[in-house]
Amino acid sequence: MTGLRIDVVDNGGQWTHREWRVLKYLKVDTEIIPNTTPLGQLRADALVLSGGAPRIGTESARLGAIGDYLDDGTLPLLGICVGFQFMALHLGGEAGPAEVPEYGRIELEVLEEDTLFRGLPGRFVVWESHNDEVKRLPEGFRPLARSDSCGVQALAHATRPWFGTQFHPEVEQTEHGYEIFSNFIEFVRAYRRG
Repeated sequence: MTGLRIDVVDNGGQWTHREWRVLKYLKVDTEIIPNTTPLGQLRADALVLSGGAPRIGTESARLGAIGDYLDDGTLPLLGICVGFQFMALHLGGEAGPAEVPEYGRIELEVLEEDTLFRGLPGRFVVWESHNDEVKRLPEGFRPLARSDSCGVQALAHATRPWFGTQFHPEVEQTEHGYEIFSNFIEFVRAYRRG
Protein backbone atom coordinates (compact mmCIF):
# COMPACT_ATOMS: atom_id res chain seq x y z
CA MET A 1 0.00 0.00 0.00
CA THR A 2 1.02 3.63 -0.47
CA GLY A 3 0.95 4.85 3.12
CA LEU A 4 -2.03 7.01 2.20
CA ARG A 5 -5.30 6.19 3.94
CA ILE A 6 -8.72 7.14 2.57
CA ASP A 7 -11.65 5.72 4.50
CA VAL A 8 -15.16 5.22 3.13
CA VAL A 9 -17.92 6.62 5.33
CA ASP A 10 -20.88 4.24 5.16
CA ASN A 11 -24.20 5.99 4.53
CA GLY A 12 -25.98 2.73 3.74
CA GLY A 13 -25.34 2.83 0.00
CA GLN A 14 -25.65 -0.22 -2.19
CA TRP A 15 -22.16 0.40 -3.61
CA THR A 16 -20.23 1.37 -0.47
CA HIS A 17 -18.17 -1.80 -0.71
CA ARG A 18 -17.46 -1.01 -4.35
CA GLU A 19 -15.91 2.35 -3.35
CA TRP A 20 -13.74 0.50 -0.83
CA ARG A 21 -12.71 -2.04 -3.51
CA VAL A 22 -11.73 0.66 -6.00
CA LEU A 23 -9.52 2.33 -3.39
CA LYS A 24 -7.94 -1.05 -2.56
CA TYR A 25 -7.36 -1.71 -6.27
CA LEU A 26 -5.63 1.68 -6.52
CA LYS A 27 -3.30 0.65 -3.67
CA VAL A 28 -4.70 2.94 -0.98
CA ASP A 29 -5.12 1.87 2.65
CA THR A 30 -8.84 2.01 3.35
CA GLU A 31 -11.58 0.89 5.70
CA ILE A 32 -15.34 1.27 5.71
CA ILE A 33 -16.34 3.23 8.79
CA PRO A 34 -19.79 4.04 10.26
CA ASN A 35 -21.07 7.54 9.58
CA THR A 36 -21.41 7.92 13.34
CA THR A 37 -17.62 7.78 13.86
CA PRO A 38 -16.65 10.82 15.98
CA LEU A 39 -14.36 13.35 14.31
CA GLY A 40 -11.69 12.77 16.95
CA GLN A 41 -11.53 9.05 16.10
CA LEU A 42 -10.84 9.52 12.40
CA ARG A 43 -7.42 8.20 11.34
CA ALA A 44 -7.62 8.77 7.59
CA ASP A 45 -5.89 11.29 5.34
CA ALA A 46 -9.19 11.78 3.48
CA LEU A 47 -12.75 10.45 3.33
CA VAL A 48 -15.15 9.25 0.67
CA LEU A 49 -18.72 10.02 1.76
CA SER A 50 -20.67 7.13 0.26
CA GLY A 51 -24.04 7.21 -1.40
CA GLY A 52 -27.00 5.88 0.54
CA ALA A 53 -30.72 5.50 0.93
CA PRO A 54 -31.58 8.57 3.07
CA ARG A 55 -33.62 11.27 1.31
CA ILE A 56 -31.70 14.50 1.73
CA GLY A 57 -34.73 16.67 2.47
CA THR A 58 -36.29 14.57 5.21
CA GLU A 59 -33.74 12.05 6.47
CA SER A 60 -30.43 13.94 6.63
CA ALA A 61 -30.17 13.12 10.37
CA ARG A 62 -29.39 9.54 9.26
CA LEU A 63 -26.07 10.85 7.90
CA GLY A 64 -24.53 10.82 11.35
CA ALA A 65 -21.40 12.88 12.00
CA ILE A 66 -20.72 14.00 8.42
CA GLY A 67 -21.63 17.57 9.37
CA ASP A 68 -18.81 17.51 11.95
CA TYR A 69 -16.30 16.42 9.28
CA LEU A 70 -17.38 19.37 7.13
CA ASP A 71 -17.40 21.84 10.02
CA ASP A 72 -13.80 20.85 10.82
CA GLY A 73 -12.90 21.98 7.30
CA THR A 74 -9.45 20.42 6.98
CA LEU A 75 -10.04 16.86 5.78
CA PRO A 76 -10.18 16.20 2.02
CA LEU A 77 -13.61 14.83 1.11
CA LEU A 78 -15.18 13.21 -1.94
CA GLY A 79 -18.96 13.12 -1.54
CA ILE A 80 -20.87 10.69 -3.75
CA CYS A 81 -24.64 10.90 -4.37
CA VAL A 82 -26.26 11.52 -0.95
CA GLY A 83 -22.83 12.38 0.49
CA PHE A 84 -22.52 15.04 -2.22
CA GLN A 85 -26.07 16.29 -1.61
CA PHE A 86 -25.51 16.52 2.15
CA MET A 87 -22.29 18.45 1.62
CA ALA A 88 -24.13 21.07 -0.44
CA LEU A 89 -27.09 21.29 1.96
CA HIS A 90 -25.03 21.45 5.16
CA LEU A 91 -22.85 24.24 3.80
CA GLY A 92 -25.75 26.50 2.87
CA GLY A 93 -26.79 25.30 -0.57
CA GLU A 94 -30.06 23.71 -1.55
CA ALA A 95 -30.75 20.03 -2.24
CA GLY A 96 -34.05 18.23 -2.68
CA PRO A 97 -36.27 16.24 -5.03
CA ALA A 98 -35.07 16.22 -8.63
CA GLU A 99 -37.43 17.41 -11.34
CA VAL A 100 -36.23 14.42 -13.36
CA PRO A 101 -34.80 11.58 -11.22
CA GLU A 102 -31.96 9.84 -13.04
CA TYR A 103 -31.36 6.09 -13.15
CA GLY A 104 -28.94 4.18 -15.33
CA ARG A 105 -26.63 5.50 -18.03
CA ILE A 106 -26.47 9.30 -18.48
CA GLU A 107 -24.12 11.37 -20.61
CA LEU A 108 -22.03 13.72 -18.49
CA GLU A 109 -20.78 17.06 -19.81
CA VAL A 110 -17.61 18.30 -18.11
CA LEU A 111 -17.78 22.06 -17.52
CA GLU A 112 -14.38 22.39 -15.88
CA GLU A 113 -11.60 19.82 -15.92
CA ASP A 114 -10.34 20.83 -12.45
CA THR A 115 -8.99 18.03 -10.25
CA LEU A 116 -11.55 15.24 -10.65
CA PHE A 117 -11.77 15.33 -14.44
CA ARG A 118 -8.12 16.01 -15.23
CA GLY A 119 -7.17 14.29 -18.47
CA LEU A 120 -10.70 13.02 -19.19
CA PRO A 121 -12.92 13.66 -22.24
CA GLY A 122 -15.41 16.52 -22.28
CA ARG A 123 -18.31 14.06 -22.45
CA PHE A 124 -18.63 10.49 -21.21
CA VAL A 125 -21.19 8.07 -19.76
CA VAL A 126 -21.80 7.81 -16.01
CA TRP A 127 -24.16 5.74 -13.87
CA GLU A 128 -26.91 7.47 -11.90
CA SER A 129 -29.24 6.35 -9.14
CA HIS A 130 -30.91 9.35 -7.50
CA ASN A 131 -34.25 10.95 -6.65
CA ASP A 132 -32.67 14.06 -5.13
CA GLU A 133 -30.19 16.58 -6.51
CA VAL A 134 -28.27 19.74 -5.67
CA LYS A 135 -30.41 22.68 -6.75
CA ARG A 136 -28.24 25.58 -5.58
CA LEU A 137 -24.53 25.54 -4.79
CA PRO A 138 -23.31 26.78 -1.43
CA GLU A 139 -20.96 29.75 -1.34
CA GLY A 140 -17.41 28.91 -2.40
CA PHE A 141 -18.36 25.99 -4.65
CA ARG A 142 -18.36 25.80 -8.42
CA PRO A 143 -19.97 23.23 -10.71
CA LEU A 144 -17.63 20.90 -12.60
CA ALA A 145 -20.13 18.88 -14.66
CA ARG A 146 -23.79 18.67 -15.70
CA SER A 147 -26.19 16.42 -17.59
CA ASP A 148 -29.31 17.22 -19.62
CA SER A 149 -31.54 16.65 -16.58
CA CYS A 150 -29.26 17.74 -13.72
CA GLY A 151 -27.42 21.07 -13.64
CA VAL A 152 -24.89 20.04 -10.95
CA GLN A 153 -23.36 16.59 -11.51
CA ALA A 154 -20.06 17.44 -9.80
CA LEU A 155 -18.64 20.27 -7.72
CA ALA A 156 -15.48 21.52 -6.07
CA HIS A 157 -14.74 24.11 -3.42
CA ALA A 158 -12.55 27.05 -4.36
CA THR A 159 -10.27 26.87 -1.30
CA ARG A 160 -11.15 23.79 0.78
CA PRO A 161 -10.22 20.22 -0.23
CA TRP A 162 -13.80 19.19 -1.05
CA PHE A 163 -15.29 17.55 -4.13
CA GLY A 164 -18.53 15.79 -4.94
CA THR A 165 -20.30 13.83 -7.66
CA GLN A 166 -24.00 13.17 -8.13
CA PHE A 167 -23.15 10.10 -10.20
CA HIS A 168 -21.38 6.93 -9.06
CA PRO A 169 -17.74 6.79 -10.22
CA GLU A 170 -17.20 3.51 -8.35
CA VAL A 171 -19.34 1.28 -10.59
CA GLU A 172 -18.18 -0.39 -13.79
CA GLN A 173 -20.90 1.29 -15.85
CA THR A 174 -19.29 4.72 -15.29
CA GLU A 175 -16.62 5.41 -17.86
CA HIS A 176 -13.35 6.77 -16.41
CA GLY A 177 -14.47 6.08 -12.83
CA TYR A 178 -11.09 4.73 -11.78
CA GLU A 179 -9.41 7.81 -13.24
CA ILE A 180 -11.72 10.03 -11.18
CA PHE A 181 -10.70 8.17 -8.02
CA SER A 182 -7.04 8.29 -9.08
CA ASN A 183 -7.27 12.05 -9.57
CA PHE A 184 -8.74 12.43 -6.08
CA ILE A 185 -6.00 10.22 -4.62
CA GLU A 186 -3.29 12.32 -6.32
CA PHE A 187 -4.92 15.48 -4.98
CA VAL A 188 -4.93 14.05 -1.43
CA ARG A 189 -1.29 12.99 -1.75
CA ALA A 190 -0.26 16.49 -2.85
CA TYR A 191 -2.47 18.12 -0.21
CA ARG A 192 -0.87 16.07 2.55
CA ARG A 193 2.61 17.04 1.34
CA GLY A 194 1.44 20.61 1.86
